[in-house]
Amino acid sequence: MKWLLAILTIMLLATQYRFWVGDGSLAEVTRLKRQLTQQQEKNTALERENRQLFREVRSLKVGSDGVEAKARYDLGLIKEGETLFIFLDTEEAESD
Repeated sequence: MKWLLAILTIMLLATQYRFWVGDGSLAEVTRLKRQLTQQQEKNTALERENRQLFREVRSLKVGSDGVEAKARYDLGLIKEGETLFIFLDTEEAESD
């Protein structure tokens, strides 16, 4: 009878081990839920960035104002007759 009780106890512990520690365990489910939440946050940020880029592309396709603004900002475009003023921060100028 003692052997039967010992075998049943071992079998119970083996099944509980898989439940708590093995594949599909509570710890793994919790870890996967955390990963899912992190991935959903990344996806939301990327969707926001994609919408912003889509708006920028649409603006550049629609008219020349978007292209001009992009050229002014990124390339420093100035038109004929305009004067370019560059203001330096005094702290930056002193450190150079």
